[in-house]
Amino acid sequence: MVDKLVEKTAPAVQLETEARTKGERTRTRLLDVAYDSIVHKGFAATSIEELVEAAGITKSGFFYHFKDKNDLARQLFDRFLGEDEGIIETLETRARELSDDPLQSFLIFLNLYAQMMDDMETLHPGCMVASITYQERMFDADVHQMNVDYLLRMRERFTRWLSEIAESNPPRQEVDLSALADNLTGIVEGAIILSKALNDEGLMGRQTRLYRNHIKLLFGG
Repeated sequence: MVDKLVEKTAPAVQLETEARTKGERTRTRLLDVAYDSIVHKGFAATSIEELVEAAGITKSGFFYHFKDKNDLARQLFDRFLGEDEGIIETLETRARELSDDPLQSFLIFLNLYAQMMDDMETLHPGCMVASITYQERMFDADVHQMNVDYLLRMRERFTRWLSEIAESNPPRQEVDLSALADNLTGIVEGAIILSKALNDEGLMGRQTRLYRNHIKLLFGG
């Protein structure tokens, strides 16, 4: 009896799994298309119509996955931040595994970060953080707060690491560690814009290495 029940329910479970997988692929495709459009043209210039056409679905298909355009933005930004922070976490873990010394591990981290930028096959298309900041009025309060929270997390992460460095290697001149932490984020965001404007694929890596040299000089590494 149980075997017959399993035989009857198995196809239904398979169909449900296939539908869910197809739905996830469609949602991912929509997010990919939206990211490319937003960082190239802006949020206001990105229409639901062009997204559904590019994804090969109907408009009702879009609203199956997202309540509205702002919901799309929230989910897209959440994915972007998760991926970005995942990369930072992975590089930090690797750097700290290679050295127990906070300064040396931070220098290793910056080198790994620069190498990652060097290995990008094409110019970075843009950054959601910059896009949302520049087009703040186009996004709702939730997206704006996500942006602020992310930047504060980056500040806290790097300030904490720099504080570890300062304890064992006092800086050669007085420095605001929070500002120094923000400096790294500012360099990365600015380098994305410069590399795109100047069509210079190596600019992001070079700018990160300049920051690395500044850290070495400041803390005597």
